[in-house]
Amino acid sequence: MIRYALRCDHDHEFESWFQSSSAYDSQVKRKLVTCPICGSAKVDKAIMAPRIVGKKGRGRATPPPEPATTAAPEAAPSGSTSLMMAQERELRAKLKELRDHIVKNADNVGERFANEARAMHYGDKEHRPIYGEASPEEAKSLIDEGIEVSPLPTLPEDRN
Repeated sequence: MIRYALRCDHDHEFESWFQSSSAYDSQVKRKLVTCPICGSAKVDKAIMAPRIVGKKGRGRATPPPEPATTAAPEAAPSGSTSLMMAQERELRAKLKELRDHIVKNADNVGERFANEARAMHYGDKEHRPIYGEASPEEAKSLIDEGIEVSPLPTLPEDRN
């Protein structure tokens, strides 16, 4: 797996994981990689620093975060197109199920998300499942403070 920092033609920055660099190239060519903010399919790799783990950090690696965008499986060899389509449908269905579960079982705190997450993290409020809106800067700040956050999966049909 490889993680790329991406930027759309409207200068929105986001990250996504791909099976390989050729999977990224294939998906961009087929316009399957879209900006989670504006939906633009005009996406390019942004400059990013490699992640280097020093001796102290070895053996304590954390699992990679969930993808910020929905990326389809890598193109399959000819003859297995229907299998790829079935896998993509299954992935989309699972992502929709996850999103529906969160929306049903968590409180939507809207633009107060960053403040609510901080209050729960620091013990000022009782922990409960929440979701809401946060700018990329707010999300990065939360992560820098050690507060676990993840983006809700967004599917193309969610944008319509």
